[in-house]
Amino acid sequence: MRLRCAVLDDFQRVATEVADWSAVADEVEVVSFDRHIDGEDALAAALADVDIVVTVRERVPFPGSLIARLPRLKLIVASGMRNSVIDYAAAEAHGVTVCGTASSSTPPVELTWALLLGLARGIVEESTALRSGGPWQSTVGADLHGRRLGLLGLGKIGSRVAQVGLAFGMRVTAWSQNLTRERADEVGVELAGSKEELLAQSDFVSVHLALSDRTRGLLGPAELALLKPTAYLVNTSRAAIVDQDALLDALHAGRIAGAGVDVFDIEPLPADHPMRTAPRLLATPHLGYVSRANYATYYGQAVENIRAFLSGSPVRQLP
Repeated sequence: MRLRCAVLDDFQRVATEVADWSAVADEVEVVSFDRHIDGEDALAAALADVDIVVTVRERVPFPGSLIARLPRLKLIVASGMRNSVIDYAAAEAHGVTVCGTASSSTPPVELTWALLLGLARGIVEESTALRSGGPWQSTVGADLHGRRLGLLGLGKIGSRVAQVGLAFGMRVTAWSQNLTRERADEVGVELAGSKEELLAQSDFVSVHLALSDRTRGLLGPAELALLKPTAYLVNTSRAAIVDQDALLDALHAGRIAGAGVDVFDIEPLPADHPMRTAPRLLATPHLGYVSRANYATYYGQAVENIRAFLSGSPVRQLP
Protein backbone atom coordinates (compact mmCIF):
# COMPACT_ATOMS: atom_id res chain seq x y z
CA MET A 1 0.00 0.00 0.00
CA ARG A 2 1.33 3.42 -0.96
CA LEU A 3 1.88 6.11 1.65
CA ARG A 4 -0.50 9.06 1.53
CA CYS A 5 0.98 12.57 1.15
CA ALA A 6 -1.09 15.72 1.75
CA VAL A 7 0.02 18.98 0.13
CA LEU A 8 -1.55 21.81 2.12
CA ASP A 9 -2.59 25.25 0.85
CA ASP A 10 -1.98 24.46 -2.81
CA PHE A 11 -4.22 27.41 -3.69
CA GLN A 12 -3.13 27.59 -7.34
CA ARG A 13 -3.19 23.79 -7.78
CA VAL A 14 0.35 23.72 -9.13
CA ALA A 15 2.27 21.56 -6.65
CA THR A 16 2.26 18.55 -8.95
CA GLU A 17 2.85 20.67 -12.07
CA VAL A 18 5.93 22.68 -11.13
CA ALA A 19 7.85 19.63 -9.89
CA ASP A 20 8.34 16.05 -11.07
CA TRP A 21 6.86 13.66 -8.50
CA SER A 22 7.52 10.53 -10.56
CA ALA A 23 10.49 9.59 -8.39
CA VAL A 24 8.13 8.74 -5.51
CA ALA A 25 4.97 7.87 -7.46
CA ASP A 26 5.29 4.13 -6.88
CA GLU A 27 5.37 4.56 -3.11
CA VAL A 28 3.40 7.76 -2.47
CA GLU A 29 -0.10 8.93 -3.35
CA VAL A 30 -0.29 12.73 -3.43
CA VAL A 31 -3.47 14.53 -2.36
CA SER A 32 -3.58 18.32 -2.81
CA PHE A 33 -5.73 20.68 -0.73
CA ASP A 34 -6.52 23.92 -2.56
CA ARG A 35 -8.41 25.42 0.40
CA HIS A 36 -6.95 26.39 3.75
CA ILE A 37 -7.87 24.05 6.60
CA ASP A 38 -8.37 26.15 9.70
CA GLY A 39 -8.32 24.84 13.24
CA GLU A 40 -6.79 21.81 14.93
CA ASP A 41 -9.94 19.69 14.86
CA ALA A 42 -10.40 20.22 11.12
CA LEU A 43 -6.73 19.46 10.46
CA ALA A 44 -6.81 16.32 12.60
CA ALA A 45 -9.81 15.07 10.64
CA ALA A 46 -8.42 15.96 7.21
CA LEU A 47 -5.00 14.43 7.92
CA ALA A 48 -6.11 11.36 9.86
CA ASP A 49 -5.04 8.97 7.10
CA VAL A 50 -1.93 10.90 6.04
CA ASP A 51 1.66 9.69 6.39
CA ILE A 52 3.43 12.73 4.88
CA VAL A 53 2.51 16.43 4.97
CA VAL A 54 3.96 19.12 2.71
CA THR A 55 3.18 22.57 4.10
CA VAL A 56 3.99 26.06 2.83
CA ARG A 57 6.02 28.34 5.08
CA GLU A 58 4.42 28.94 8.51
CA ARG A 59 0.79 29.07 7.47
CA VAL A 60 -0.31 25.84 9.22
CA PRO A 61 0.78 25.34 12.84
CA PHE A 62 1.79 21.85 13.95
CA PRO A 63 1.72 22.01 17.76
CA GLY A 64 2.34 18.94 19.84
CA SER A 65 -1.38 18.50 20.45
CA LEU A 66 -2.04 18.14 16.71
CA ILE A 67 0.94 15.87 16.08
CA ALA A 68 -0.30 13.58 18.85
CA ARG A 69 -3.63 13.23 17.03
CA LEU A 70 -1.95 12.06 13.81
CA PRO A 71 -0.60 8.57 14.60
CA ARG A 72 0.12 7.78 10.93
CA LEU A 73 2.21 10.90 10.38
CA LYS A 74 5.85 10.11 9.64
CA LEU A 75 7.23 13.14 7.77
CA ILE A 76 6.56 16.89 7.60
CA VAL A 77 8.16 18.87 4.79
CA ALA A 78 7.95 22.64 5.23
CA SER A 79 9.10 25.12 2.60
CA GLY A 80 12.02 27.20 3.84
CA MET A 81 14.67 26.23 6.35
CA ARG A 82 13.10 27.99 9.33
CA ASN A 83 9.68 27.35 10.82
CA SER A 84 8.41 28.67 14.15
CA VAL A 85 5.01 26.93 14.16
CA ILE A 86 6.17 23.31 14.23
CA ASP A 87 6.75 21.72 17.64
CA TYR A 88 10.01 19.95 16.92
CA ALA A 89 10.24 18.28 20.33
CA ALA A 90 6.76 16.79 19.91
CA ALA A 91 7.61 15.67 16.39
CA GLU A 92 10.70 13.88 17.64
CA ALA A 93 8.80 12.33 20.53
CA HIS A 94 6.21 10.91 18.12
CA GLY A 95 8.78 9.72 15.59
CA VAL A 96 7.98 12.38 13.00
CA THR A 97 10.85 13.65 10.84
CA VAL A 98 10.75 17.34 9.85
CA CYS A 99 12.57 18.61 6.76
CA GLY A 100 12.81 21.97 4.97
CA THR A 101 13.68 23.31 1.55
CA ALA A 102 15.62 26.17 0.06
CA SER A 103 13.81 29.45 -0.54
CA SER A 104 14.82 32.37 -2.74
CA SER A 105 14.86 35.96 -1.43
CA THR A 106 14.26 37.32 -4.93
CA PRO A 107 10.42 37.08 -5.03
CA PRO A 108 9.82 39.12 -1.84
CA VAL A 109 12.26 41.77 -3.06
CA GLU A 110 10.35 42.07 -6.32
CA LEU A 111 6.96 42.16 -4.58
CA THR A 112 8.21 44.88 -2.22
CA TRP A 113 8.92 47.05 -5.22
CA ALA A 114 5.62 46.14 -6.88
CA LEU A 115 3.80 47.42 -3.80
CA LEU A 116 5.98 50.49 -3.39
CA LEU A 117 5.65 51.51 -7.03
CA GLY A 118 1.95 50.73 -7.05
CA LEU A 119 1.45 53.04 -4.09
CA ALA A 120 3.69 55.80 -5.41
CA ARG A 121 2.00 56.01 -8.79
CA GLY A 122 -1.59 55.16 -7.82
CA ILE A 123 -1.57 52.18 -10.18
CA VAL A 124 -4.66 50.44 -8.79
CA GLU A 125 -6.78 53.60 -8.65
CA GLU A 126 -5.81 54.76 -12.12
CA SER A 127 -6.20 51.32 -13.71
CA THR A 128 -9.59 50.81 -12.07
CA ALA A 129 -10.79 54.23 -13.23
CA LEU A 130 -9.58 53.62 -16.78
CA ARG A 131 -11.32 50.25 -17.04
CA SER A 132 -14.57 51.42 -15.43
CA GLY A 133 -15.09 54.67 -17.32
CA GLY A 134 -13.84 56.80 -14.46
CA PRO A 135 -11.83 60.00 -14.64
CA TRP A 136 -8.83 60.32 -16.94
CA GLN A 137 -6.04 60.93 -14.39
CA SER A 138 -7.05 61.50 -10.80
CA THR A 139 -3.84 61.05 -8.86
CA VAL A 140 -0.48 62.81 -8.78
CA GLY A 141 2.36 60.32 -8.42
CA ALA A 142 4.97 60.47 -5.69
CA ASP A 143 8.52 60.69 -7.03
CA LEU A 144 11.19 58.18 -6.04
CA HIS A 145 14.31 59.90 -7.36
CA GLY A 146 15.83 62.03 -4.64
CA ARG A 147 13.41 60.79 -1.98
CA ARG A 148 14.46 58.90 1.14
CA LEU A 149 13.85 55.16 1.45
CA GLY A 150 14.11 53.91 5.03
CA LEU A 151 14.73 50.21 5.53
CA LEU A 152 14.04 48.44 8.79
CA GLY A 153 16.45 45.57 8.36
CA LEU A 154 19.39 45.19 6.00
CA GLY A 155 19.71 41.44 5.66
CA LYS A 156 19.47 39.35 2.53
CA ILE A 157 16.15 40.87 1.41
CA GLY A 158 16.64 44.38 2.77
CA SER A 159 20.01 44.80 1.10
CA ARG A 160 18.59 43.83 -2.29
CA VAL A 161 15.68 46.24 -1.82
CA ALA A 162 18.31 48.87 -1.05
CA GLN A 163 20.15 48.21 -4.30
CA VAL A 164 16.98 48.82 -6.31
CA GLY A 165 16.32 52.01 -4.38
CA LEU A 166 19.83 53.24 -5.15
CA ALA A 167 19.28 52.44 -8.82
CA PHE A 168 16.20 54.68 -8.75
CA GLY A 169 18.36 57.48 -7.36
CA MET A 170 16.86 57.32 -3.90
CA ARG A 171 18.67 58.18 -0.69
CA VAL A 172 18.61 54.93 1.26
CA THR A 173 18.85 54.74 5.05
CA ALA A 174 18.70 51.60 7.16
CA TRP A 175 18.29 50.68 10.81
CA SER A 176 17.94 47.58 12.93
CA GLN A 177 18.94 46.75 16.47
CA ASN A 178 22.12 44.97 15.36
CA LEU A 179 22.99 46.91 12.21
CA THR A 180 26.56 48.20 12.10
CA ARG A 181 28.05 51.04 10.13
CA GLU A 182 30.33 48.54 8.43
CA ARG A 183 27.35 46.60 7.09
CA ALA A 184 25.61 49.79 5.95
CA ASP A 185 28.79 50.93 4.19
CA GLU A 186 29.12 47.52 2.55
CA VAL A 187 25.64 47.85 1.02
CA GLY A 188 26.20 51.53 0.20
CA VAL A 189 23.48 53.02 2.38
CA GLU A 190 23.34 55.42 5.31
CA LEU A 191 23.00 54.15 8.88
CA ALA A 192 20.17 55.87 10.70
CA GLY A 193 20.97 57.12 14.17
CA SER A 194 17.82 55.50 15.54
CA LYS A 195 14.57 53.88 14.55
CA GLU A 196 12.80 57.12 15.36
CA GLU A 197 15.12 59.14 13.13
CA LEU A 198 14.58 56.77 10.22
CA LEU A 199 10.80 56.92 10.55
CA ALA A 200 10.67 60.70 10.85
CA GLN A 201 12.93 61.38 7.87
CA SER A 202 11.83 58.73 5.35
CA ASP A 203 9.42 59.20 2.47
CA PHE A 204 9.04 55.44 2.08
CA VAL A 205 9.59 52.88 4.87
CA SER A 206 9.93 49.18 4.14
CA VAL A 207 10.06 46.41 6.76
CA HIS A 208 12.56 43.56 6.33
CA LEU A 209 13.04 42.07 9.78
CA ALA A 210 12.56 38.58 11.15
CA LEU A 211 9.79 38.26 13.71
CA SER A 212 11.12 37.82 17.25
CA ASP A 213 10.35 38.99 20.76
CA ARG A 214 12.37 42.13 20.01
CA THR A 215 10.62 42.99 16.76
CA ARG A 216 7.02 42.06 17.65
CA GLY A 217 5.08 45.33 17.79
CA LEU A 218 8.17 47.31 16.79
CA LEU A 219 5.99 49.83 14.97
CA GLY A 220 3.16 50.83 17.28
CA PRO A 221 1.06 53.99 17.57
CA ALA A 222 3.98 56.14 18.74
CA GLU A 223 6.25 54.98 15.93
CA LEU A 224 3.63 55.36 13.20
CA ALA A 225 2.93 58.87 14.47
CA LEU A 226 6.51 59.79 13.54
CA LEU A 227 5.91 59.14 9.84
CA LYS A 228 5.34 62.10 7.56
CA PRO A 229 1.74 62.53 6.37
CA THR A 230 3.16 62.09 2.84
CA ALA A 231 5.04 58.88 3.74
CA TYR A 232 4.25 55.32 2.64
CA LEU A 233 4.81 52.14 4.67
CA VAL A 234 5.45 48.73 3.06
CA ASN A 235 5.45 45.46 4.99
CA THR A 236 6.27 42.19 3.22
CA SER A 237 7.91 40.67 6.30
CA ARG A 238 5.63 39.68 9.19
CA ALA A 239 2.35 41.30 10.21
CA ALA A 240 3.11 41.27 13.94
CA ILE A 241 6.06 43.64 13.49
CA VAL A 242 3.53 46.42 12.80
CA ASP A 243 0.67 47.00 15.24
CA GLN A 244 -2.30 46.21 13.01
CA ASP A 245 -4.82 48.35 14.90
CA ALA A 246 -2.44 51.30 14.93
CA LEU A 247 -1.87 50.94 11.17
CA LEU A 248 -5.62 50.84 10.52
CA ASP A 249 -6.09 53.94 12.64
CA ALA A 250 -3.35 55.78 10.72
CA LEU A 251 -4.86 54.82 7.37
CA HIS A 252 -8.41 55.79 8.30
CA ALA A 253 -7.25 59.09 9.79
CA GLY A 254 -5.05 59.89 6.80
CA ARG A 255 -1.99 60.33 9.00
CA ILE A 256 0.12 58.59 6.35
CA ALA A 257 -0.24 58.65 2.56
CA GLY A 258 -0.69 54.91 2.30
CA ALA A 259 0.56 51.41 3.06
CA GLY A 260 1.43 48.33 1.04
CA VAL A 261 0.87 45.11 2.99
CA ASP A 262 1.41 41.47 2.04
CA VAL A 263 1.16 39.93 5.53
CA PHE A 264 -1.70 39.84 8.01
CA ASP A 265 -2.46 38.87 11.60
CA ILE A 266 -4.83 36.15 10.33
CA GLU A 267 -4.22 34.26 7.10
CA PRO A 268 -6.09 33.69 4.91
CA LEU A 269 -7.75 37.01 5.70
CA PRO A 270 -11.40 36.59 6.82
CA ALA A 271 -13.99 38.15 4.52
CA ASP A 272 -15.00 40.70 7.16
CA HIS A 273 -11.49 41.64 8.25
CA PRO A 274 -11.04 45.46 8.40
CA MET A 275 -7.89 45.26 6.30
CA ARG A 276 -10.05 44.33 3.31
CA THR A 277 -11.78 47.72 3.32
CA ALA A 278 -9.13 50.05 4.77
CA PRO A 279 -8.50 53.23 2.77
CA ARG A 280 -5.07 54.10 1.37
CA LEU A 281 -4.11 50.42 1.49
CA LEU A 282 -2.62 48.34 -1.33
CA ALA A 283 -2.87 44.75 -0.09
CA THR A 284 -1.87 41.39 -1.56
CA PRO A 285 -2.61 37.88 -0.14
CA HIS A 286 0.88 36.97 1.10
CA LEU A 287 2.42 36.67 -2.35
CA GLY A 288 5.97 37.49 -1.26
CA TYR A 289 7.31 33.97 -1.80
CA VAL A 290 4.83 32.98 -4.53
CA SER A 291 6.66 32.70 -7.83
CA ARG A 292 7.05 29.87 -10.30
CA ALA A 293 10.78 29.48 -9.67
CA ASN A 294 10.34 29.46 -5.90
CA TYR A 295 7.51 26.93 -6.11
CA ALA A 296 9.64 24.73 -8.35
CA THR A 297 12.29 24.78 -5.62
CA TYR A 298 9.82 24.15 -2.80
CA TYR A 299 8.05 21.22 -4.36
CA GLY A 300 11.06 19.86 -6.22
CA GLN A 301 13.02 19.65 -2.97
CA ALA A 302 9.95 18.31 -1.18
CA VAL A 303 10.08 15.35 -3.58
CA GLU A 304 13.81 14.97 -2.88
CA ASN A 305 13.11 15.06 0.86
CA ILE A 306 10.42 12.41 0.56
CA ARG A 307 12.62 10.18 -1.57
CA ALA A 308 15.53 10.54 0.88
CA PHE A 309 13.25 9.79 3.83
CA LEU A 310 11.91 6.66 2.14
CA SER A 311 15.48 5.50 1.54
CA GLY A 312 16.26 5.91 5.24
CA SER A 313 18.58 8.91 4.88
CA PRO A 314 16.59 12.13 5.46
CA VAL A 315 18.05 15.39 4.15
CA ARG A 316 17.54 19.07 5.09
CA GLN A 317 16.28 18.12 8.52
CA LEU A 318 14.91 20.84 10.81
CA PRO A 319 15.47 22.52 13.14
